[in-house]
Parts: sequence; C-alpha cells; structure tokens
Amino acid sequence: MSEFEPNLKEAAELAEVNKMPLGKRLSYYTKRSGPGWLQAAITLGGGSLASALFLGVILQYELMWLQPLAMVLGVIMLCAIAYVTLSSQRRPFEAVKQFVSPVLGWAWLIGAMLANMVWCLPQFALGTGAVQQNLIPSLEKSTSAPWLIGIVLLLLSAIVVRAYDSNSKGIKRFELILKGMVGIVVISFFLVVAKLTASGLLDWGAILKGFLPSLSSLYSPTPIIADAIAATGENAATWTDLIARDQRNIVIAAFGTAVGINMTFLLPYSMLRKGWTKEHRPLAVVDLGIGLFIPFLIATSCIVIAAASQFHGKTDDILNLDGSVIAGKESGFNTTAEKFVRVRFAGDLGTKATPEKLGELRDSLPLADRKVVAMLVSRKDGDLAKSLSALAGEGVGRIVFGVGVLGMALSTIIILMLINGFCLCEALGRPGDKKLHFVGSLIPGFIGICFPLIWSGDSRAALAVPTSVICGSLLPIAYFTFLLLMNSRRLLGDAMLTGGKRIIANVLMLTATSVATFGSVWALKDQEFGGIPFGRVGIGLLILLFLIGLFGFLSKNKKSS
Repeated sequence: MSEFEPNLKEAAELAEVNKMPLGKRLSYYTKRSGPGWLQAAITLGGGSLASALFLGVILQYELMWLQPLAMVLGVIMLCAIAYVTLSSQRRPFEAVKQFVSPVLGWAWLIGAMLANMVWCLPQFALGTGAVQQNLIPSLEKSTSAPWLIGIVLLLLSAIVVRAYDSNSKGIKRFELILKGMVGIVVISFFLVVAKLTASGLLDWGAILKGFLPSLSSLYSPTPIIADAIAATGENAATWTDLIARDQRNIVIAAFGTAVGINMTFLLPYSMLRKGWTKEHRPLAVVDLGIGLFIPFLIATSCIVIAAASQFHGKTDDILNLDGSVIAGKESGFNTTAEKFVRVRFAGDLGTKATPEKLGELRDSLPLADRKVVAMLVSRKDGDLAKSLSALAGEGVGRIVFGVGVLGMALSTIIILMLINGFCLCEALGRPGDKKLHFVGSLIPGFIGICFPLIWSGDSRAALAVPTSVICGSLLPIAYFTFLLLMNSRRLLGDAMLTGGKRIIANVLMLTATSVATFGSVWALKDQEFGGIPFGRVGIGLLILLFLIGLFGFLSKNKKSS
C-alpha cells in the first residue's frame, strides 16, 4: 500500500461535491487542481518550443492539429494512470512489479531517471540563452555567464523543490509557483500572437483551417515551399525527398515532446503526495484538462503561429539579396545545405566527403537552391524574438519572448528534479523519504549546470541518441502497462470498470497505445550513432518488453480474469 497519507477530509468533501451539478463541480475542481499543472510545467520546455518553432517554419499553419492530438492521446493515458493509482492507492512502481512484471517496473524507472538527467542539460542551455540573448544582451559573449546563470537556476529550482518537500503547505506553495510559471509562459506567447493580430499580419482563416487534420500535410510541402522546390529544376526530386524526411522528423518530435516517459512517473506520485483518493478521480480528469491540455494547446499554438507568420517561406533573414549568407547565420545555413549536398552528390562524393569538399559543393549551389535552404533553416527562439522587435517596439518582443522562454526552462528544470527525487526513493525502497527525495532531485540539477561542457558538438548526439532510443522504446510500454493494469481485477478489485465504461476506456487506451507505438517505431528505425543502429536495437527492446509485459500480466492475473 501507499506510504503517503490520504487526505480524508478533502475526500469526504469530494464525495458530496461529485453529486453536485456540473457547474458547481467544475468550480470546486478548478480550485483544487495541482498535479496537472506540474505536467504542464515539464511538457512546456525546450522540446515543445523547438518543435513548435520548426512546425511553423516548415509547415506554416497546416499542422496546427498535430500537437493538440498528441496531447489528447497523452491525456488519455495519464487519465488511465490516475484511475489506477487513485483506485488502488498503490505506488505504481510496486503495482507494475507485482501485477505485470518487475522487468517493466525497473525499465520504466531507469528510463525516467535517464530522461531526467539527460534532458536537464538542454533546459539549462535554453534558460541561460534566454538570459544572455533576450533579457541581458550585454552577457551574450561572456564565457563565465553560462556557469553563473546555471548556478542561479539550480539554486532557484532547489529552493522550490525543497518547498515541495517541506509539508502540505509547501506542496500548495510549490503548485502555486508552478501555476504562475506556466501562466507566464502562456501569457507571454499569447501576447505575441495578440500583437501580430493587431498588426494585421495573421490569416486566421488559414490558422483555424490548420486545426482540421489533413494527412497529406504530413509528407507534402506547403505551396510556397513547393514552388521554391520546382524552381530548382533537376534538384527538385532530391529536395522533395529531404523535406518529406524532415517533416516526418518534425511530426515525431512534436508527438514525443507532448508526453514523455518521465511524465508518466510524475503524475501518480504527485497525486499520492497530495493525499488524493478514489473520490478524487473526477477531479484528476478535470485537473489534466485545465492544468495540462489547455496551457499546452495555447502556448504551442501561439509559438507555431508566431513562427509561421515570421519565417515560413522567408529567406531575407538568412540570405542577402545576392544570395550570400547574412553574417551570424552561417551555421544554420551550412548545416541544412550540407544535408542536401550529401544526398544530391552522394555518387560524386564517395569516400571524399571531406569538410572542404562539402563546403565547395555547398558554396556552389545555385540561387534557387540556396533559397530553399534558407526556407528550411531551423530558427531559434532568439531569431523569433528579434523578428518581433519591430512589431512590438524596440526590445519588447525580445523581453516578452525571453521571459516566456526562461519560464519554460525553469519550470521544466524544477519538475525534472522533482521526478528524479521520486525515482531515487523508489529505486532505494524508501518512498516518502523527504531528505532522500531532495538529494535525488539535485542530481539532474548538478548535471544540468555542466551543459557548457557536456551539451555541445558530438556530445549532444552521444547522449541524446541513446536516450531518445531508450525513452522512445519505453513510452509505448508505459501506455501498454497501464492498459493492462486497468484490466487487473487483482489490483483494482471492485473499482475495475465494467460494461460500456470498460469498453470505451479500453478502446481509447488501445488507440493511444497503438499511435504511440507507431510513432516510436517510426522514430527509432533510422536512429544510429557512430555506425551503431541504436534504433533497431530500440525496436527490438520494444518488442521484447511488450512480450514480457503481456506474459507477465497473464500469469499474474489468470486466477482473477
């Protein structure tokens, strides 16, 4: 059973509230929300920002529906986790080991810890960049500033996490701080879109149309980019193939940043820490809606809209009129151009793909091809902030975006640290140990402040590729595991859903699991680093864990089916 103390007073209140009309129930639920906001704090991080920016740059408004759909599937799975946890009052790590498989339980925990530690690095980089580039530009060229800013971010995060560990009032203060941070993120990006609307720069008909799913937009370039590709003549086929591949990666990234493996570990423990019981199950669903889905929808949609309006089909922020690259934009341009060159001239290059040869071919690209390259260059948040300065007044766009990005980074750092504390407590068999939880929370933070040394060049791939493979393999397993637990009478007893409710719940979870599995396999199949096919290993691991989970569940629950 859970070592966390149930909040019996609030449970008694909810037993009565749950019988009230919908309006009164929603009012009460809104005031008591909390864990959903913690989920929003982690998902609104660097990954969501980068994915939304790139979606707008490459596909304009055509995939406005993608990230909301990904989050809907994630919320379905999180609702299942909430139902199982609150109905059983068991810590999910122990429940998975006892009712499915110890192998899946440990794989889930290790995957979450690995994700916490690795993905803390880009969050510190993102937060530091927001301070140096947007909020205090005088620090932009400083080599010592990243370390100092990183230490400040760690201290702030540690203080907030410590407040969470203090007592029940600390938890309330923690949730209030996180709600404020999420609110800052959402409001910041909303203000950007509001300014663009007031300036008459947005086509809201096209934007609203983009929320209607269209499968063709998953692989077909937008009309503006298609026209630019056609102008390249004999190179058009190569560009079309490359863009189709890029769009696939964008789709995968957008799905992957909605709900991660570590988020599945956070939710049940945050609910148990608050003392939630089975009477809190309706509250949990509403909490995920108002605390997670709505902020995610607003923030990511606003970023896509802003990026699309400023960058889609544009070249003048990358190229001069004569086709030369604008100073400071060489890195992004060269990376994209060399990707094209490697494919287009693969036969000529052979084993001679030296930096010098690649540079020669890149620099000799005709103007039409250089324009396509410029359209496909991945912009950063700093680029968008600068582009908005002219609209919002000197410095305002930069500050608004800086505040929003810093809020994204800091809130995500805090939650990654929080999750790691829960993971360490479970790994050592000491759930509820506040001191150990705080120690565990500091581990990803200390790793994160070292990002100037660790998160650069080839080291990014060395960490990101295997971590992405492991976490990508395990995310569908998390979906599958809680699908199984929802059907475990040994675990849930009389709380297990029956009749039509059980059918609907299983259909929803099967759909979410299937989509997550498809996305995971799609993402993994081409992943490699240093000649090692990590992706294929990940797919093999995914299949193995599915089989272990299924046979483990059947053997442990056969007497209660």
